[in-house]
Amino acid sequence: MLKLPQRLLLGPGPSPVPQRVLDALATPTIGHLDPAFLALMDTIRSQLRQVFQTNNEMTLAVSGTGSAGMETVFVNLIEPGDKVLVCVNGVFGQRMADVAARCGAQVHTFEAHWGTVFEQESIIDAAERIRPRAVAIVHAETSTGAHQPVDKLGAALHELGALFLLDCVTSLAGAPVQIDQWQVDAAYSGTQKCLSCPPGLSPVTLSPRAVQRLEQRSQKVQSWYLDLSMVRQYWGAERFYHHTAPINMLYGLHEALSMALEEGLEQRFARHRAAHRHLRAALAEIGITYVSQEGFHLPMLNAVKIPDGIDDLAVRKRLLDEFDIEIGGGLGAFKSKAWRIGLMGHGATIQNADTVVKALTKIVK
Repeated sequence: MLKLPQRLLLGPGPSPVPQRVLDALATPTIGHLDPAFLALMDTIRSQLRQVFQTNNEMTLAVSGTGSAGMETVFVNLIEPGDKVLVCVNGVFGQRMADVAARCGAQVHTFEAHWGTVFEQESIIDAAERIRPRAVAIVHAETSTGAHQPVDKLGAALHELGALFLLDCVTSLAGAPVQIDQWQVDAAYSGTQKCLSCPPGLSPVTLSPRAVQRLEQRSQKVQSWYLDLSMVRQYWGAERFYHHTAPINMLYGLHEALSMALEEGLEQRFARHRAAHRHLRAALAEIGITYVSQEGFHLPMLNAVKIPDGIDDLAVRKRLLDEFDIEIGGGLGAFKSKAWRIGLMGHGATIQNADTVVKALTKIVK
């Protein structure tokens, strides 16, 4: 039998998985076209709409991690030659720009310093100059801990004829994500962050405007596997076979969504904020500050400055070896300069905040 250490996962993902979800994953597998499984898929679609706060008919779970969700949005909505404006203030903005370029888009990047957020008016101004087919931005930049406001973008971008694409991989179920109210055209997330389900699925939602864009493409979607014009026929009333769904992963997602909705979204958001505030205050007592912009810290992903003279890798190794705690290192411009401490989903507790701070205190003091 496989034997692995038990870790307290307080990094940028995956997050701790509750026993209810683990038990659901162990439910006996049935066929992906079994009527009982198809009914479960309908339930999951309804649950995802509630968590995304949308009425979008095209809401489903893509078979793949959050990066598959990113590719799904771009390959379905972007055609060669389309102008795409991508806001880049961290690794995942850079990744969106890369994916858009691979779709043949004319990519225009709009950049901000790592750890900071964009003024929404500046994005709108850039879109007015460029007149892109789509504007893409990361709501919760996992590499920097920056929480990007987006509530003013949708209406303004629609007036310019642009689609509004949003990366919600780290924010969904941990902070408000209001797809309809913000007039987001396409959004994607991952199961392994604030939903506290293992990695393997990517919730995706498309607005009617985005679906219309998909239906009016001049050429086929470049990815057969991620082609929503076919995938939606499996998730929709037609039930046409497309690929074998990851059945047990969908069991787990159903349970994770059930837990989120039982708790209540507002209560869940408040729990994440409370754990964040407690962690921030405890870190301040040992002289550790944040690298993300003041006033725009993510509640579920705390990007903090490594104190001068402290060896990043050595500290994280001791946390893992001596305390069975995983935190993340910095990426890109923050490599060896920041730690990323996740308090996500099931792991967003004051107890976990205290546990990691106590361990860090023993190591860095």
